[in-house]
Amino acid sequence: MKRFIAFFTLLSATLLFAFQSSFLMPEEAFKPKASLLDNQHIAIDIELGEGIYVYADKLDASIKAPSTVSISEIKVNSVAEEHDGEMVHLHKVPVEIILTSSQKTGTVPVTVTLAFQGCSERGLCYEPQNKEYTFDIDLSRLTPVAAAVPVQEAADTAGQESETDLIVDTLKGGSLWAILALFFGFGLALSLTPCIFPMIPILSSIIVSQGEHITARRGFTLSLVYVLAMAFAYTIAGIMAGLFGENLQVILQNPWAIGAFALIFVALAFSMFGFYEIGLPATLQTRLSRFSDKAGEKGGFTGVAVMGFLSALIVGPCVAPGLAAALIYIGQTGNAALGGVALFVMSLGMGVPLLLIGLGAGRFMPKPGGWMNIVTEVFGAVMMGIAIWMVSRVIPDWITMMLWAIYFIVAAVYLGAFEPVHGGVRRSMHSFIKAIGIVFMLYGTILLVGALSGGTSLTQPLKGFEVKMCTDGTPAAASTKEVAFQVIHSEAELEQILAANRGKKVMLDFSAAWCTACAEYAEITFADPRVVSALDDFVLVQADVTDNSDPEKALTKQFGLFGPPGILFFDESGKLIGNKTLIGYKPPEAFLEHLRSL
Repeated sequence: MKRFIAFFTLLSATLLFAFQSSFLMPEEAFKPKASLLDNQHIAIDIELGEGIYVYADKLDASIKAPSTVSISEIKVNSVAEEHDGEMVHLHKVPVEIILTSSQKTGTVPVTVTLAFQGCSERGLCYEPQNKEYTFDIDLSRLTPVAAAVPVQEAADTAGQESETDLIVDTLKGGSLWAILALFFGFGLALSLTPCIFPMIPILSSIIVSQGEHITARRGFTLSLVYVLAMAFAYTIAGIMAGLFGENLQVILQNPWAIGAFALIFVALAFSMFGFYEIGLPATLQTRLSRFSDKAGEKGGFTGVAVMGFLSALIVGPCVAPGLAAALIYIGQTGNAALGGVALFVMSLGMGVPLLLIGLGAGRFMPKPGGWMNIVTEVFGAVMMGIAIWMVSRVIPDWITMMLWAIYFIVAAVYLGAFEPVHGGVRRSMHSFIKAIGIVFMLYGTILLVGALSGGTSLTQPLKGFEVKMCTDGTPAAASTKEVAFQVIHSEAELEQILAANRGKKVMLDFSAAWCTACAEYAEITFADPRVVSALDDFVLVQADVTDNSDPEKALTKQFGLFGPPGILFFDESGKLIGNKTLIGYKPPEAFLEHLRSL
């Protein structure tokens, strides 16, 4: 028996090795060779291995350097054939590249990039290939670029740029002051979105914990430190994303980072509840209150800066047109200085509401006394709520519902929902607080029932119990009219869907569980009946990049995105409509207007 098992294992390993070794390596499957024909023409022949083919629509060439040289024409001297619904080249692929130049003198090295992608007929698809070739070109022998573009043609071309492309052009050609003003405006617009809202209670709790020592000047100073640290974080993360294609904000959206930061908020909440003063061991107290004490109770500027830096990276990761444009500009030009300054100014615009909160602290904060304890405890409860909100990105929806249910029920008990109203001068205030507690108890109970029945919505927890009646009094069938996406995680899955839906328009939505603007799309825009009807003509695909895995990062990078939200549209032939890409959140009216323009 043992010999049989050993023989079977050896046979399986041999067959597996033979199966794997049947596939050619990329350098064996594709063997491009380039040569300079007559100074203006470059010939590249792609030799294909046995059973290898190249997609016709994935074959392209571009000039990497210098900018004065461009390609006037690309000729593929091979006839594409249909294979499994795709147009492909099944044999040797001869490519001819014709150069042109806006400069007439000098011999310069010209680097040409050939891009292509292919598969094996045995079922393996290779990743996109990019090959670079450099030749010394005499520019005086190249046909110059036309000096001017007709006015009508220029007008037609101007309307073919996406919103992000227009901003990139402003960065490339606009004045410094115009750029700074534009990006400060983008920041102000972002400050009115959910991307910045979670930072408001964080900063407010820091200011509240100052107690009787807070003044308008000190409140503004604390806010300024917080905002500057937030701006610094956005700038560093942005420059990294632009230069290296790695978004630090997205990288930090994993269960470990989110869980660790949520624990910091829990520690901050417990310190505001006063638990640290009633007997926790000194060592544990030191560890738990390291951030909360410095950033909150002690008012240390270093701690405030740490909270601002971490908040920007983990609490509010939003991709908007201005941010995406700055990252694209940095990636294309390598000019991290201008791109970084633009991001920093945009972050300052995002921090304007936070600065106003700090400026008004000295005027609106209550006088020293018992009220300060109540206010501090209220913000402690807010910190607990933020912790739940953060971990909701990485835990199942029903667990999130249960946590919120427990949160509101405990809050109701704390507010005295079951205690008698005290007499005296403050009877009305106690009655008001108890009424809030009763409301919290009712809502928490509803959430609990909704969670146990399979509900996942905080705004409609009992939706599962909804029963619509027909005119004859019988129950009506539940409506299924809603936006339904096919969820993908890789380029291969997208290619399959595009190939299977030739003749139909496709909408690709990049989304993630930790993306607040994506939640806005789901709960507001995609829930609008008009939007649902307008999307009937589209095949709806959603790229879920929550895990930030290698296939998800490759899919995001393929379209030049730096994170969600981003919505792309493909025409009936499967071609990307580049000038119709949406970056950032769009409300229903704006989204419908965009759909009409397709």
